Amino acid sequence: MKHWILTGALLSGAVVVPLGATAVATPATAAACSATPVGAFDFAAVGRYATAFADTPETRGENVVYEKNTMYVMNVGKIDVVDISDPANPAPTGTLLVPGEPTSVAVKNGLVAVSVPATPKTSAGVVVLFRGSTKVGTVTVGANPDMVTFTHDGALLLVANEGEPNSYGLADSVDPEGSVSVIVTQPFRTRGALKGNVVVTPSTIAFTDFNVGGSRHASLPADVRIYGPGATVAQDLEPEYITVAEDNRTAWVTLQENNAVAKLDLRARRVTSIVALGYADHSVAGHGIDASDQNNLAVNIATWPVKGIYSPDGIANYESKGKRYIVTANEGDARDWPGINAAGAEYNRARSVADLTLFPSANVNNDLGRLNVTQFFPATKNDAGKLTSLYSAGSRSFSIRTADGAMVWDSGDVIECITADLVPEFFNASNSNNTKKNRSDDKGPEPEIVVVGEVERYVNGREVERDLAFVGLERIGGVMVFDITDPTAPVFQQYLRTRDFTALPTATDSGPEGMTFIEADDSPSGKAMLLVGNEVSGTVNIFELTN
Repeated sequence: MKHWILTGALLSGAVVVPLGATAVATPATAAACSATPVGAFDFAAVGRYATAFADTPETRGENVVYEKNTMYVMNVGKIDVVDISDPANPAPTGTLLVPGEPTSVAVKNGLVAVSVPATPKTSAGVVVLFRGSTKVGTVTVGANPDMVTFTHDGALLLVANEGEPNSYGLADSVDPEGSVSVIVTQPFRTRGALKGNVVVTPSTIAFTDFNVGGSRHASLPADVRIYGPGATVAQDLEPEYITVAEDNRTAWVTLQENNAVAKLDLRARRVTSIVALGYADHSVAGHGIDASDQNNLAVNIATWPVKGIYSPDGIANYESKGKRYIVTANEGDARDWPGINAAGAEYNRARSVADLTLFPSANVNNDLGRLNVTQFFPATKNDAGKLTSLYSAGSRSFSIRTADGAMVWDSGDVIECITADLVPEFFNASNSNNTKKNRSDDKGPEPEIVVVGEVERYVNGREVERDLAFVGLERIGGVMVFDITDPTAPVFQQYLRTRDFTALPTATDSGPEGMTFIEADDSPSGKAMLLVGNEVSGTVNIFELTN
C-alpha cells in the first residue's frame, strides 16, 4: 500500500494566495501533482454580493444566473435581482417572489424560471416563470424539481425532477418517480402571458420503460445503482443536474444517487441511454485519498483498498476538435432516509461494518477505520453481514467523458493534493467549520459543481482560444480552474478562493453551490467573468479575467 505525507512542497511553484488575490498558475495532471509551470488565464475577485444572511439565517445564495448586466440570485422565498453593470458594486434592483422555497433559477431572453418543490416534497412541484417583474405562469412538473435550465435557443425549459422519497417501507412512505419535464417557452413570451391566462402542460421524459418488465429494462446497465428498498427503477432514479448540447437536440442529466448519467433526445422527448459511470479505484497511484479525520491531523493522501462511487452532481459539456465531451463534478451522495435500514443511514464507519480479516487497516482510526462506506450495492458482504468490499461516496475528483459516457480523463487525487499544498492548515475543512480534515472521512473537498467556458487572448498577434473548466468545492470552498482544451490532458491553472478561515463560515464565502460563466461578449466589463454562489454564507463572488 502506497502512502505519502504532503509537506507543502509537492506542487512546485505553488504559492498560498492572500484572500481575494489572483492565484499563481500551477499545473497538475492526473499522473502527478507537480509539473512545469505554464502560463494561465488568471481570474481575480472584483465584486461580491451578500444576501440578507445576517438578518435571515436561512437565506442562501445557492444559485446564481446572469443575463444583460443582471444577476438573479436565489434567496429564501424569492429571487434577488441584482444589477452588476459595475461588477465592483452590485446593486439590488428588485425581487421575484415565489410560493415556497426555490431550488434553482434560470434565465434566457428575458424569461426567468424558478423551480419550487411542493410541501410535502413528494407531491408535484412547480416552475414559476417571470418576464421582468411580472409573473407570467406557473407550470406543474414532477416531484421535487431540483434544477431548471433553458436550451441555448431558449425554446425549451428543462426541469430535473429528483423525486426523492420521504422514507422506505413505513406506513406513510412515498417514493415518487424521477423524471425530466420539458416546457415549451413560446407561450410565455406572448401578450396573453402578461395577462396571466396561459396554461401549459409540459412533456415528461420518464424512466418507466426501464422498470422490471418494461420494454427497455434489458438495456439498463447492471452497474446502475438501484437500491432503494422496494423501489422501482423509475422511483429509484433521481435526476439531479442537466446540461444541454449546443445543437439543442441532446441533453445529459446526472442520476447522482444511481452513479449514472442519462442521455436525452429532446426532439423525441425520450431517454436515449443510461450510462453507469463505474468506480474510482483508490488503490491505484494518483487516485489516493486522505481517509481519516484523525491521525494527528497529518495530511495522508494514500492508496487504499477502497473504490469511490463517482455519483456526480454538476455536469457540463463542450466540444473539442469536433467531438463533444461531458464534464462531471463527482461529489457523491447518500440516501439517509428512515427505513433504508435500521439506522436510516446508507453509510457507516469501515471499522464497524468491514470484515476486518480482509481489511485490517479498517480497524485503525488513523487508517481506514473512520472512512464512511456504503452498506448497499455494489458492496458485498459475508455470511456474518460484514463488508467484503469497500465503496466510499464520491471520488473527490472531476471527470471528462465522451458524449456516450466513456471515461477520457479523471483528476484523481489532484484536487486534494492542491488543497493540501495551498491551504494546509485547513485541508478538508467543511463548509460549516474551520476544522482541518473534518471531511477526510467522508467526501473530502467535495467537488459539487462544474461549468465550462471559452476564453481568448492575443499571443504574438494571434488569437488563442482555450476551454476552461471551473470546479466548485462545496466543503473547503473555492473554485479550481483547469485548462481542458485537450480533454485527454487537462492542466491545472488556478485555485480561486476568498474564504477567510479565521472567520465563521457564515461570515465569509463558504459553500460554493452554483456557478455561471459569462463570456467576454456578454460581460458588463468586456472580460470573461465567473459568478460563484455560496450557500452557507449567502454570498456571490464575481471573478474577472485579468489577462
